[in-house]
Amino acid sequence: MASIPPSIPQNATRVLVVDDEPGLRQVLHIAFHRQGYEVVVAPGARAAIEAIRQNPQPFPLVLTDLVMPDGSGIEVLTAAKARSNATEVIVMTAHSTVESALDAMRHGAYDFVTKPFSPAELTALAAKALEKSSIVAENQRLRAQLERLDLPSREPLGTSAAMQRIAELIAKIAPTRTTVLLTGESGTGKERVARAIHDQSDRAARPFLVVNCGALPEALMESELFGHEKGSFTGAGARSMGLFREADGGTLLLDEIGELPAALQVKLLRVLQERKVRPVGAAAEIAVDVRVLAATNRDVEAEVRQGRFRQDLYYRLNVIRIELPPLRERPGDISRLAERFLRRFAAELGKDVRGLTTDAVRALDAYSFPGNVRELENMMERAVALAGGPTIGLGDLPSAVAGLSASPAPLLAQLPPEGCALDEVIGEVERRLILQALERTGGVRKAAAKLLGVSFRSLRYRLAKHALAADGEGDDDPEGGSRRESSPPGALE
Repeated sequence: MASIPPSIPQNATRVLVVDDEPGLRQVLHIAFHRQGYEVVVAPGARAAIEAIRQNPQPFPLVLTDLVMPDGSGIEVLTAAKARSNATEVIVMTAHSTVESALDAMRHGAYDFVTKPFSPAELTALAAKALEKSSIVAENQRLRAQLERLDLPSREPLGTSAAMQRIAELIAKIAPTRTTVLLTGESGTGKERVARAIHDQSDRAARPFLVVNCGALPEALMESELFGHEKGSFTGAGARSMGLFREADGGTLLLDEIGELPAALQVKLLRVLQERKVRPVGAAAEIAVDVRVLAATNRDVEAEVRQGRFRQDLYYRLNVIRIELPPLRERPGDISRLAERFLRRFAAELGKDVRGLTTDAVRALDAYSFPGNVRELENMMERAVALAGGPTIGLGDLPSAVAGLSASPAPLLAQLPPEGCALDEVIGEVERRLILQALERTGGVRKAAAKLLGVSFRSLRYRLAKHALAADGEGDDDPEGGSRRESSPPGALE
């Protein structure tokens, strides 16, 4: 048998050759090796699929026989395309029919060749296939770069010191495959941080999948995560890959990991250790290349102490831990996030809303946000939807934020030792009472003026003074006037 050349160029293109005939594998190995390729051979469909999944990078080119004892070339083709759309597959067969050729092309084969063929013919065809593979891969890379430029996860996480430290940590760990545990209160942005880790990694062009462990029925969770074979249980009418295999080459976020049942905790631990999954009903494990991130709002250490979460799994997940601070502990971030959400929802809803009033910003900064970033996001969507002008004011915010439910009692019961700014105190009391009146009357200013015991014109002046509404909006002047006042109400009454 002819000898194989002793060396290949560094960083040579890898080609996978799949055939159950040892002689043909050897001939193709030599032919492609002499052309400068690094050749990997597989004696059948199962070995080929394993090689496709275990190879650190997708093969640019796969040459596969169509009919083999342990499977078909179509299965190999499907596995190769699932790993990367840029992989080109040439199908070889001695059983050429029009139907089999069409079937291969329908599944994405680059071309179809009939045995016997000359090695020179096949290497020439392979060179053309590799040109196409290179173009597709480059287009995918450029598209991913463009998409990442506009990804929300590429925006700064925050200006507070705590979020700046988290951003620096993300930049350090993103290029690795290390498991990360994200903890913090509900709504603090754990999924966004996970997305930022994925988008700043070399896996950015591959899938980023999220599974909420608390939302999956326990009976179906193993199948959803690891997949199943056809007929492995009642209702399994077709084979399922499972989320781990769907995320192959990318990142899988296991949200609410504290909800994972004990039996699945054991199986997840094995997957993290061996980097292999066993679908329900399958006889063998399948290698996967997935970076696992986990998130929870629970006290995981307490769960471990109480026996509800496996200690060994906790240590496996907690290689690097990122604790996200609640929004109330991120001074300076609230108004920035509010402005960002405002711009987004204004564009989505097609509304001309461009900013927040000073009073609205002050009220947001003073609010505790028990629902954290998620609550702020929902609040800004509501405010933009209800906004009647170009800015979001106190009247557009929930009463709990705007201070509408505050007591009408004066802000100061007695004069502080250091004194006070009397006009500011009186002005704040007036502002709060006006807001409460508007809230109680559903924004009808005529009725609000009656509740406050002032004329409609007086209320209009006070609204303008406190920048609570644009002058002239809303109710008609009940006294028949239409002029705009710039003098105190006492001069008009």
